[in-house]
Amino acid sequence: MDVKKYAEAFWEDGFICIENFFHTLLMDQLNDSILEHFSRHPNWIHNSQFISKSETEVVPWFPFREGNKSFEPIENDPKLEWLTHEILGEGWESLYLMVMFSKKGTKGQAWHQDCPPEESSQFNLNRLCYTHDINDTTGGKTIVMPGSHRKGIIPSGSPHEDLDNQVVLAPKKGTLVILHGHTWHRVLPVKGAYRFSTNARAIPKGTSENITDIAVYRNMRYRFSTSEVIEER
Repeated sequence: MDVKKYAEAFWEDGFICIENFFHTLLMDQLNDSILEHFSRHPNWIHNSQFISKSETEVVPWFPFREGNKSFEPIENDPKLEWLTHEILGEGWESLYLMVMFSKKGTKGQAWHQDCPPEESSQFNLNRLCYTHDINDTTGGKTIVMPGSHRKGIIPSGSPHEDLDNQVVLAPKKGTLVILHGHTWHRVLPVKGAYRFSTNARAIPKGTSENITDIAVYRNMRYRFSTSEVIEER
């Protein structure tokens, strides 16, 4: 694996997409674990104001916080650690691992940035693993704006509209997508029974552990720790 080439592409575009990064058998095992969890815990965690204003319908799960070690092979994957080091440099840290679930008929995720972009050196790194194919049948494709990690705050506007030069990603099972936290991105509506992604987030040295507490949408800034809109846009 040419990690230098991938790192250069990441810093140019604000994202990279690598197919067949994770083994199929592991993906099947983790997909079963996710299905089992959400069959028991299907309810939304975010409040109605966030869901309606952000036009984002995702249920998060943090398996490590429950003592579930099924996802350790993702977090501890040597290739992923090697690539992360090439991108972030010395002293980077794992932040947390989060599984994101969307059910059939939901809106997906509106355009947003995972953290405020005013300080370019302060950001999170999304390391997204896909345990099943994302395609026309499932819906839920990821849309990214190349180079937007260098453009500052996402412009205000319609939460879900198409933007010029956007790129549509349809990750297959076993694909790794690495996405800069300042990169503008969204997820299309879900058509199939479910849509999963697993995000093993990381941060560069010197970055606050609460870097993702505030997300930036086209119509607001939202603080998750206090469940409140802190800026209308």
